[in-house]
Amino acid sequence: MFLPTSPEEVKRLGWDALDIILVTGDSYIDSPFIGTAVIGKVLLKAGYRVGVIAQPDSKTVTDISRLGEPHLFWGVTAGSIDSMVANYTALKKPRRSDDYTPGGENTRRPDRATIVYANLIRRYSKQLHPGQPARPIVLGGIEASLRRVAHYDFWDNAVRRSVLFDAKADYILYGMAEKATLEFAAAQRDGKDPHQVRGLCYIAKEKRDSYLELPSYETVAADKLAFIEMFHTFYKNNDPVSGRGLYQKHADRFLIQNPPGPYQTQAELDAVYALDFERAQHPYYEAQGQVKALETIRFSISTHRGCYGECNFCAIAVHEGRTVRWRSQKSILDEAERLIAHSDFKGYIQDLGGPTANMYGFECDKKLKNGACPAKRCLFPEICPLLEVDHRPQLELLRQVRKLQGVKKVFVASGLRYDMVLGDAVCGEDYLREIVEHHVSGQLKVAPEHSENNVLDLMGKPGPDSLLKFKDNFDRLSRAVGKPQFLTYYIIAAHPGCSAQDMVRLKHFTSEKLHVNPEQVQIFTPTPSTYASLMYYTELDPFTRRPIFVEKDPLRKEHQKDIVTRKPAVEYS
Repeated sequence: MFLPTSPEEVKRLGWDALDIILVTGDSYIDSPFIGTAVIGKVLLKAGYRVGVIAQPDSKTVTDISRLGEPHLFWGVTAGSIDSMVANYTALKKPRRSDDYTPGGENTRRPDRATIVYANLIRRYSKQLHPGQPARPIVLGGIEASLRRVAHYDFWDNAVRRSVLFDAKADYILYGMAEKATLEFAAAQRDGKDPHQVRGLCYIAKEKRDSYLELPSYETVAADKLAFIEMFHTFYKNNDPVSGRGLYQKHADRFLIQNPPGPYQTQAELDAVYALDFERAQHPYYEAQGQVKALETIRFSISTHRGCYGECNFCAIAVHEGRTVRWRSQKSILDEAERLIAHSDFKGYIQDLGGPTANMYGFECDKKLKNGACPAKRCLFPEICPLLEVDHRPQLELLRQVRKLQGVKKVFVASGLRYDMVLGDAVCGEDYLREIVEHHVSGQLKVAPEHSENNVLDLMGKPGPDSLLKFKDNFDRLSRAVGKPQFLTYYIIAAHPGCSAQDMVRLKHFTSEKLHVNPEQVQIFTPTPSTYASLMYYTELDPFTRRPIFVEKDPLRKEHQKDIVTRKPAVEYS
């Protein structure tokens, strides 16, 4: 079933009111890939009456008041993407399209949607109950999660306060927050104090003495070295096993961040994906136009969460976590059977994977026991020997899904870490052969991002030698099975530390070594709570404090991209 979006739907369910209303910057897509749908269905299963208001008009209270006021709380998210990333390119030009908006026209998601929606709710509540306390507003999703402490904002080119202050909301539930949301909802329902919930942020007049202190907002806004120290402490305390609570002074009040909530067990994760998702856009919103996002997620299966790659430009480590948690094979096969039974399924599973497809089914035993290492990474500068890379679980999973009657093809579209394939001496070759023979739709995505070691080191990515070796293996195996297949490469231009001459060398590398003219080249966008954004803002390597070159001129950023995408190599200074 869909969660209700109108008073008529609420009545049809036999409900007189709602306990929780979720407000989102996306259209309402009922899919296990959409956070609003997942949180809503988890709460529904727990017995709460939940409704959804998608992309409300921010100029009036008409939309936001459509379902009335919830008994327990409002949940607010900007949607699946940070609203500033959704609305602006890396050169700060307005985006015309939005894959999560009906009809695809980017006209429905406001800038800083988390703040706008929270203030809209406050306005409605004041009209409804003048002078009385409003229902709590709880922020969630990637925008709030990555802006929960003082953070660099590329669009303002300044350090901003925690979004909790600007939104005038009551709480943030950060990260993948199913468990924390249930605990918070139970506290609200039972009249208990929710301030001890792990994974919760709130504002207080007093600090928490048992928590670690972050330098104040005022300090980090004025001192880049202090900002670096703050971010190190923030980043190192994101692990549920080892992370401690944090507090940060903002003027005369404190942002309190409770320790991260525990990861879900495999049984709990399986239970989430066993919920009844329509895998469709709600008819109320579909009548306004279809959403493009459904093309890729409708018949895809998420096998795991988290990423131990920790690329410095990526926020997955902060939002989803550095520890990989995977679903059981049975859970995934059951979901595949549900896809097969869907009336619109044509036999093609668009993706079977996660943040990185080949991280399914294994983790570091030390990390599982003690938490992520505070001063060491799993894959960079090389694969840690304690992470015993093993592709057998995913290899077996792919074979089992492929055998299901009704499945014609299973694609692995979410990308591979090729250094991990090469690092698996036991079955890396077998795994790649399986991918090449059965799970590629003519091309396989990989993300080297660059070719120059000075840039790759700042990205936290492996060097070009492993890419070339992987390409040789991929080409050899493709010829062996008689399939004309090729690799496509994601490239980043204007990353901190990258000069125009680095892009010229990259152009020569792609032309002479990869024999391609890359088309999928993105200009680096500094998003909140990543190390690369820290580099962009401070113009320092945060690990050595050495100055680095950072291209900040929009025209020269675009020229960096042009160097690689133009067919002849462009000399540029």
